[in-house]
Amino acid sequence: MAVYVDSPIWKWRGKYWCHLLADSLNELHAFADLLGLQSEWFQKKARFPHYDITKNIRLKALRMGAIEANNRTIAEKAIQLRAEYVNAVK
Repeated sequence: MAVYVDSPIWKWRGKYWCHLLADSLNELHAFADLLGLQSEWFQKKARFPHYDITKNIRLKALRMGAIEANNRTIAEKAIQLRAEYVNAVK
């Protein structure tokens, strides 16, 4: 299972946030569940499917094996997940 996080650079409600992505939607949801994220937090209507997580949850994800990814990797995974999601909802 490969799960990815980017840098927590978006400030909202007094916290810094980042994206949680994976190689597949199944992996993404499984890892999100292990992190204790609620399924309603899944960002399916965004430009790409992902979970938004806080800086603290990001640290937990990294300790659990998530990969700190650069913008290029995040973009590649975003495209991959979007295609998988679009095909799944057809």
